[in-house]
Amino acid sequence: MWISLGVMLLVFLALDLGVFNRRPHRIGFREALRYASLSVTAAMGFCGWIYFVKGHQAGVEFLTGYVVEESLSIDNILVFLILFRALNVAEKAQHKVLFAGIIGALVLRAAFVAGGVSLLQHFEKIIYLFGAFLLFAGFQMLFSKGEANYHRSWMVRLARRWFPFTSQQIGTDFFAQVAGKWMGTPLLLALVAVEASDILFAVDSVPAVLAVTRDPFIVYSSNLFAILGLRALYFTMAGSLPRVYYLQRGIAATLMFVGLKMIASEHFRISPQVSLAVVAAIMVVTVGASLMRNKRRGLGQPQG
Repeated sequence: MWISLGVMLLVFLALDLGVFNRRPHRIGFREALRYASLSVTAAMGFCGWIYFVKGHQAGVEFLTGYVVEESLSIDNILVFLILFRALNVAEKAQHKVLFAGIIGALVLRAAFVAGGVSLLQHFEKIIYLFGAFLLFAGFQMLFSKGEANYHRSWMVRLARRWFPFTSQQIGTDFFAQVAGKWMGTPLLLALVAVEASDILFAVDSVPAVLAVTRDPFIVYSSNLFAILGLRALYFTMAGSLPRVYYLQRGIAATLMFVGLKMIASEHFRISPQVSLAVVAAIMVVTVGASLMRNKRRGLGQPQG
């Protein structure tokens, strides 16, 4: 199953980079919507395969983990949007940054999943620590202003210290030769910031899926499909997300629910079906309440 997952991943990335996006270009809404539909279809097909190979329970666990990851990844999209605007990353170059960022995220998530599963196997009681951390993260998000300052990222500061950067973006390259000296471009700095933000999100998202299942294959594969669909979601939703006023509260509620589920798991088991229904309901209420607020205030649809 791991080999099949690896082959599928390589095919997906090869098609993405070698066929659909061979040349840097601005990805419009319709093109992004096709990619998003393709990624969701692939995830549902994989879910069906798990259902027939590993059984009904495993299939539901994968679907729940995938929905949880997609819900949490919406916050990533907002951070990416802020980063790209702060660094003036051209629209045609954003896909390149996100593609490279996804490669790094896949490696980082594998390490986080392996570490999380190993800790739970050897120190069962650490599940309470994971749950408490998710509760704290959700509670903190409720009162956060949602601001992202890429300058404060330790990875960005380290990159600036070890490598010279130019403030001028030259094409869609990560490196450029300026006055006979190789320097990093703002595009490289954007990539470093994206990777730094993914580390922070992985700290939340991996324990969240571990609350659904302890199977490392399902944990990683659900993370993988959510990450593969992240770029398509970004280009599809970036223009609309700022109008989802209660989005941050919805994501915070998801984190707090999953944290409570982990803490209570030793005494009160919540099935994956119930978890899936709760997370889906939170997202529906979040979007619905935001739309009602916009209607009351006379806010129309975003342009573009």
